[in-house]
Amino acid sequence: MAAEKTERLLVAQWRELLALHARTTCELDRELHAYGLGASDFEVLDVLAEGCEGDPRRAFRVQELASRIHLSQSALSRLIGRLEKDGLVARGMCSEDRRGVSVAITASGRSRHAEVLPLQRAVLSRMLGDRAER
Repeated sequence: MAAEKTERLLVAQWRELLALHARTTCELDRELHAYGLGASDFEVLDVLAEGCEGDPRRAFRVQELASRIHLSQSALSRLIGRLEKDGLVARGMCSEDRRGVSVAITASGRSRHAEVLPLQRAVLSRMLGDRAER
């Protein structure tokens, strides 16, 4: 009986987490839409911007981004293609492995990231703030 109660509690917590993620992602998509971005677009720009703070020319391998963005490699490749078309990122060959593809944020991408960063952080604060304090 106690094991069933624990299991039901775990399932309820899991579903609450999924619902919170869905609500937060929808809110981010809604807010970022005015800037031509979605939540995943911003997440790629955010990871690239944070990663190149010490070196503005730093590039990430697509596989490295995929492990941090939590999208399939094909979905991430399509997203990177859209960001590249908009001039926010640049793709190139990896210097260490010519078979690999690297992605770097452009000056335009850094500018757009800086413009929408406060908005994204405000949404996170609004949606997750009370949870972060616990």
